[in-house]
Amino acid sequence: MAPQDKKPKPVTTLRCSSIKASIWKNEGMKGPSYNVTVARSYKPSDESLKDTESFGLADLDALVAVAQQAKLWGTEWSGC
Repeated sequence: MAPQDKKPKPVTTLRCSSIKASIWKNEGMKGPSYNVTVARSYKPSDESLKDTESFGLADLDALVAVAQQAKLWGTEWSGC
């Protein structure tokens, strides 16, 4: 497999309950920057694990927790 064919992977993934925040590194002219994507994992019956970007009210505490973890991670790694 050629290097350009490889699927990018996050630098790290932070989790709380079924919520995850994936942190992605982007190289730019001014150096690296980081972006965060969030998702909720679920498993339909008899299927493999899937992700959605839809969150229920019961997910919001975990969503806040992973957002805070991602902010802390970014502060430590990006020098902000």
